[in-house]
Formats: sequence, structure tokens, C-alpha cells
Amino acid sequence: MAGVLSLQLLTLFSPASNPRPWLDAQPAAVVTPGVNVTLRCKAPQPAWRFALFRSAELTAVIHWDASSELAEFFLEEVTPAQGGSYHCCYWRRGWGPDGWSHPSDVLELLVTDELPRPSLVALPAPVVAPGANVSLRCAGRLRGMSFALYREGEAAPLQYRDAEQPWADFPLLGARAPGTYSCYYHTPSAPYVLSARSEPLVVRADGSGASDYTQGNVLRLGLAGLVLISLGALVVFDWHSRNRASGNVA
Repeated sequence: MAGVLSLQLLTLFSPASNPRPWLDAQPAAVVTPGVNVTLRCKAPQPAWRFALFRSAELTAVIHWDASSELAEFFLEEVTPAQGGSYHCCYWRRGWGPDGWSHPSDVLELLVTDELPRPSLVALPAPVVAPGANVSLRCAGRLRGMSFALYREGEAAPLQYRDAEQPWADFPLLGARAPGTYSCYYHTPSAPYVLSARSEPLVVRADGSGASDYTQGNVLRLGLAGLVLISLGALVVFDWHSRNRASGNVA
């Protein structure tokens, strides 16, 4: 049996001794339009009534199920408009009409054809010093995604990572790091939703040490040349001085 419950009724939550339920989505919380989604509200103890809320609405669907710990709310062929923030509550006999549990943690349902484009940065910097390593961080906006790193010129992913946080780090050996990279991320299971590729990131080797060494050599060679020129001038001057002295004596 289903019914409608005013949001104002659920503002009168029961004491904290009534544990909050859990809310999850099957097959996933991120899906493409047209997929059937089931939102499952699970109570830590048998409940008599469940309520599902979306943050943008003031009413909730009530699911009646005597002595059950689980209620399932079916969303058929979801559209982007059905995405949003959801939470659920439950009620047990003996709590009184206003004695609902505290709400579950918010579940973000995203209905889209493409995930937001990630960013790609090099840590600590995109210039790798000799002997140092670098890590590339691909950052999206959603937790629990799968990330892939690509190097320009190679068809297959260079590295692959599953991450609980909204980013993944890809370590690279400094000697092999120079190149142009991009990344993307997607939902970890079907139905897969993919992001666009990140903007390309160029990683290059730090040539400042070799440049400094070359400049030093040029400076030293220049100074040596000036010394030789000076010595040559002194020899020539001395030779002319001796010739003048010999002519005067004659």
C-alpha cells in the first residue's frame, strides 16, 4: 500500500536512540537516462512503514511493509529530472504518529549521458628534476569512480585505478615521465557512464642543470680566451719593446 506523507510530519524525528536507516541505489547511483533504478531503504530493525524523500519535493511516498527491514522504491526509465538528493526514514509501531527515525544519509542520484570533465595535474610539478619521480592526479566530482590515464601516442591506458575519493593518483618514474597525458573516469559497473577526456598535460624533464653546466663551460672558455689574448698582447708588446731598444743601441 502506498500513500503520501507531508514533509512537516517528518520534521518531528524521534530521539537519537532510534538508529537511522541506510539508502542505496541499484544498479548504481549514476546511470544513463532510461535505466530502471531501485532505491532501497534498509532499517537496522524491523519497521512498519518507510518514507522516501527527495530534497526538491515536500511529499514522500510511503511504503507499508509489516515487520520488514527493507523497502524498495522503483523508478522506471529515469530521466535527468528524477536525479537529485534522496533520503529515507522508517517508523515502528509504538513510536507514535510523529515518532519517525532520523533520516538516512543523503543519496545523490545522477541521471546523465556524460560525467563532468576531470582535471589532470602533476604533483609536485610538471617539470621533473633528474632522479625525481612525479605523480599525476586525475580529479573528478564523484566518489567511487574508476580512473584511466593515457599517454599521447599509446592507444591502451597507461594505468588504471579504482578510487573511493573523487580523484586517483598515478605515480610515474622520473626517467620515463616526460610526455603528454590525459585522463578520464567512469562508473565502476554497468550501466557505464563515462566522462570526457581531461585537457592534455605536458610533463617535461628539468634541463636547468645541464643548461647551467653548459653556460658555466662557455663562461670559463671565454675567460680562458681573454687570458690568452692578454698574454699574446703582452708578448707582442715585449717583442716590440726589445726591437726598439736594439735599434736605439745601434
